[in-house]
Amino acid sequence: MPPWLTPVARAAQTVQPLQLSRFLPPESGAGRQSAVLVLFGEGERGPELLLMERAGSLRSHAGQPSFPGGSLDPEDGDPLTDGPLHAALREAEEETGLDPRGVQLFAVLPRLFIPVSDFVVTPVLGWWREPSPVGVVDPNETARVFTVPVADLTDPANRVTAIHPSGHRGPAFLVESALVWGFTAGVIDRILHFAGWERPWDRSKQVPLDWRA
Repeated sequence: MPPWLTPVARAAQTVQPLQLSRFLPPESGAGRQSAVLVLFGEGERGPELLLMERAGSLRSHAGQPSFPGGSLDPEDGDPLTDGPLHAALREAEEETGLDPRGVQLFAVLPRLFIPVSDFVVTPVLGWWREPSPVGVVDPNETARVFTVPVADLTDPANRVTAIHPSGHRGPAFLVESALVWGFTAGVIDRILHFAGWERPWDRSKQVPLDWRA
């Protein structure tokens, strides 16, 4: 892996669940087990992340930028061991067309919870060692696939606080003609913070979310 990923790998080894989110999996074990692929690559402008925009017709998180990922299938294996790794790569291939053979998985973050959709999500971190072409595979699931330079994510000019109609406030990013918010923005925000990449930004700069969000 490139040296610039070392702070991310180091942070992933020590970060605690409550340092990432106040929404943690139910102690009962309930919830839909899922995984996302947080894939770092190196583009023309340096380090970048792979994101996608979910189709507007989907039942959950329609039209929202997100990491590739989805629910675990039985063949993925144990949700508490290697199941999320298999699911993250499988879903990323199905949604973006990337070749999983070019991805080196290097860390797993603590499982988190998305109450609105009942997903228990394991973020799986990967290094795009051998980039492959990506794009929309199924328009019914994905509207577009794109990469975002880390430099744009750390730029204070692109950072805002998203205000949900429910009153919930969270970090968000205005990048690549998209508003990245919710779970995805929260994970990115924490990675930037614990990797030491975060730059001071104006948290009073707010963007209201549509009531359908």
